Amino acid sequence: MISGALKFGSVELRQLKKRDARKLQALLVKDRAWLSPWEATTPGIRYPLNARDLVSNLLYQQRKGTGLAFIIEVDGQLAGQINVANILYGSVSSASVGYWIGKDFAGRGAMPIAVALTIDHLFDEKHLHRVEIDIRPENGASLRVVEKLGLREEGLKERFIHIDGQWRDHRIFAITSEERKGSMLARLENTHSQ
Repeated sequence: MISGALKFGSVELRQLKKRDARKLQALLVKDRAWLSPWEATTPGIRYPLNARDLVSNLLYQQRKGTGLAFIIEVDGQLAGQINVANILYGSVSSASVGYWIGKDFAGRGAMPIAVALTIDHLFDEKHLHRVEIDIRPENGASLRVVEKLGLREEGLKERFIHIDGQWRDHRIFAITSEERKGSMLARLENTHSQ
């Protein structure tokens, strides 16, 4: 959980709330064709899109301490989401980050900032050691995010997640607290100035 919001420029991350379900539903429906090629599915089952269930599940994981859910706002408008899953402490001290953004907000630099804010929060406030992001090889936009942030590629997870009706391969990217050297935001700003 976070107290308050994480913010940089026009991009703000805040905790997901139950009241966000209606706006999330509207954005997910509006951008259905844009998002569905990248969304996890359950083999053999087609569920109707239900943001209320999604929000309930994410908040449950947050209460258990195994996940975090953030809303991404750009200029005060709901633009997308970042979810942190599989939070483990102790000898592993790691988590996985997943994200999506609405079509109208894509390509404007908001997602690299949102991911940078999230990783900084996980290292500085949650005291994790490693953060992982898994991306389909075909997802050029998400690959550009980890490239801009300078995450290290670790390999390929074959047939890792069921997405859009099939088991899909994912490239693995990660960063450890030792590799970060300053904030992820500073790292992002350095890539823009080069």
